[in-house]
Amino acid sequence: MKLAIRKYGDPILRAKGRRIEEVDDDIRALAENMLETMEAANGVGLAAQQVGHALQLTVLDVSQVEDRPSTMKLNGKSVPDLEAEMPLVLLNPVVRLGEETELGSEGCLSFPEITADIERAITVELEAETLEGDGLRIEATGLLARALQHEVDHLNGILFIDRMSSAAKASHSSRLKRLQKESDRL
Repeated sequence: MKLAIRKYGDPILRAKGRRIEEVDDDIRALAENMLETMEAANGVGLAAQQVGHALQLTVLDVSQVEDRPSTMKLNGKSVPDLEAEMPLVLLNPVVRLGEETELGSEGCLSFPEITADIERAITVELEAETLEGDGLRIEATGLLARALQHEVDHLNGILFIDRMSSAAKASHSSRLKRLQKESDRL
């Protein structure tokens, strides 16, 4: 079932997600609905907060983005075909950032029509749990590394505008104010 994506101004987007201690049918259904919602919106990632749930749950799929390549190691093994491992459903993720950073273009489903260059780590290591209760470790570069950082930020109530330069924020200020007002009316 496709879910409504919460827009900037909705307080749930600033909520830190609760750790998921037990995977039940509700969590499985939420993950499935989030995947459907992300795909319908042509997104590469979606956090539970973006659909109204303050939980440590995110879904990602970067396999269809050909112009922004990614690399991935899963539990120490290189993944030559990302599509085989996508989509990812990650519970309780913890990310460690590499030291080198780069600017790269980002958007967000909760901020329609807004993109900006955001500085992010080039490499990340992430530990998370699966719906089956297994632990996994991901090492990533490229768009996957960027998406993992963006989604883990969401799970902690951090939005990509928080990482924008002041010049980028200023250039988007009227659109951000409009989104805020639209959210206030809902």
